[in-house]
Amino acid sequence: MLIAVGLGPGDPELLTLRAAGLLREADSVFVPGEMAYNLVAAYRRDAISLDFPMTSDESYIESCMEENAKKIAPYALSGTAVFGIIGDPNFFSTFSRLTAILKRDHPEIECSTVPGISSITALPSVADLSIQKSFSVSDGSDPDVRITLKVRRPQKIAAELKKEGYSEFVLVERMYMDDMTIYTNENLPEQSNYFSILYARKL
Repeated sequence: MLIAVGLGPGDPELLTLRAAGLLREADSVFVPGEMAYNLVAAYRRDAISLDFPMTSDESYIESCMEENAKKIAPYALSGTAVFGIIGDPNFFSTFSRLTAILKRDHPEIECSTVPGISSITALPSVADLSIQKSFSVSDGSDPDVRITLKVRRPQKIAAELKKEGYSEFVLVERMYMDDMTIYTNENLPEQSNYFSILYARKL
């Protein structure tokens, strides 16, 4: 098993309790470089640092991903391996590319993620800002994902978004609560709880 754990925006005190627990309990821990290692050092001095280059050379990035996947695979096959990554493992991170290789070469390895505080949500605290209306996040490329909060009428919103080219939908109702429910395109409800988030993506 391989679990990617978000390490937060850079302050070791901003790791979640879940992240700290997994770092302590894991059979092995991997991190992408010195900064991430320093964040986990209080929990795992034996963390293995891997090289994930910051470059635009796609062929070199891919070869490094292949090499790192080979290093992680034996640990994930024999026990619980944790990959600690700065921020959140599902936002602009290398983890999805890494798991694509692992799932291709070792489909028997179960991969999951544990969220971390991302720079997106940390920014308002650091800069003393208050965000009360809709906002967009971009790395400079054209957006293909839209996230809508407080979704009371999922079917209606999905129908409107389809006109804009969105075709994949996931609704999470009452996230991380005891009665959490996840819906997809096939079973979006007509109405949902106030604590609902709709993910929409252009395919």
